Amino acid sequence: MRRPHAGEQSIYEEENQRLEHDLRNKVTALKSLSINIGEEVRDQNRLLNGMDDDMNKVTGFLGSTMNRLKSISRGGYAKMWCYLLLFILAVFLVMYLMIRLS
Repeated sequence: MRRPHAGEQSIYEEENQRLEHDLRNKVTALKSLSINIGEEVRDQNRLLNGMDDDMNKVTGFLGSTMNRLKSISRGGYAKMWCYLLLFILAVFLVMYLMIRLS
């Protein structure tokens, strides 16, 4: 086997140093990317937890509203049903007019 000359050895060392530098840059870039991904995941989890809390509040509100509607329907409050229907129609009419005029 042939041994490399001093000139060839320095070329190999320079090439290794260049490759090492490139690899170090890539590792640094990957590290910063993984840190950024971790921060984004934490932010998204915080937002999702907030949305979950809001949905729980809305679910509770809708549940109590449905219970009230059930009690109205059982009580035979025909007058209340008419008021409710008129209110819903008025809301839709106002929404329609707002959309139509804008």
